[in-house]
Amino acid sequence: MSINSIKSEEDSNQSRYRLLIKWFKSRNCKVLVALSGGVDSALVTLAARQALGKDKVLAITANYQTLANEELETAKKVAKEIDVTHLLLEYNELDNPNFTKNDDLRCFHCRNELAINLLKVAKEKRITLIVDGTNLDDLDDDRPGMVALHSRGIKSPLLEIGLDKREVRHFAKINNLSVHDKPSNSCLASRVPHGTEINSVKLRRIERCEIIIKKLSDVKQVRVRDHDTIARIEVEKSEIIKLYNLDKIDKIVFEIKELGFKHVTLDLEGYGKKDIGKLNENEIITIDKYVKK
Repeated sequence: MSINSIKSEEDSNQSRYRLLIKWFKSRNCKVLVALSGGVDSALVTLAARQALGKDKVLAITANYQTLANEELETAKKVAKEIDVTHLLLEYNELDNPNFTKNDDLRCFHCRNELAINLLKVAKEKRITLIVDGTNLDDLDDDRPGMVALHSRGIKSPLLEIGLDKREVRHFAKINNLSVHDKPSNSCLASRVPHGTEINSVKLRRIERCEIIIKKLSDVKQVRVRDHDTIARIEVEKSEIIKLYNLDKIDKIVFEIKELGFKHVTLDLEGYGKKDIGKLNENEIITIDKYVKK
């Protein structure tokens, strides 16, 4: 590739990021950013800060009891890096029976409650614009949570501009965000199979299991699926080899069994291979019942 071609590609990439800056500048108002601790919302927060200045950006991280402490600490670190005002929103999702019953609409009820709480803060702070980190690739999955947020008026600038995960990571890297290569994560409740009630005991032992595995094997991404007496470990296929060590296996099994599991298994298909399927018509109708008109 010629130097001119490389420069042209770099200019094109930069123009994509400038669109994100322009998105915020065109609104020219105070903004509340839902900062989760992931790379997507981190980039949105940075763009808002660069476009509007520190005084017009408020980052909010919801500590709703199903978020791993690691994510909470990362959000605090990112907010400090970007230099924005950062508040923690405290509430307990486990008080919501629609959430804890853990049916196919769990994510909808989670995000709907988040949106309601964000709107309360925005009203108190007299902020009219609330944004999140949903990106273009998120459209590849069925995400009832995204429906809940958008139905409450939360905007997704990355999605509106058409930025995908690869671009998000690229812009985060060139802007020196520490989370540019951070693996995607989800709330701890996603480790509990649908139909099994969610409670704090399950969530805390799942979190502890994942900490143990990361510490003993140095894998970057791990999910421990809680099947009552069975802990099913998922890591990226490329990282499975990191667990092929008898000493590591013995330590992991021992410590996880100490937390109450009777069996510890490794899913050889790896993380991310599941097809979560499409929402059926009845589920879509049920979502519509909850959506704000």
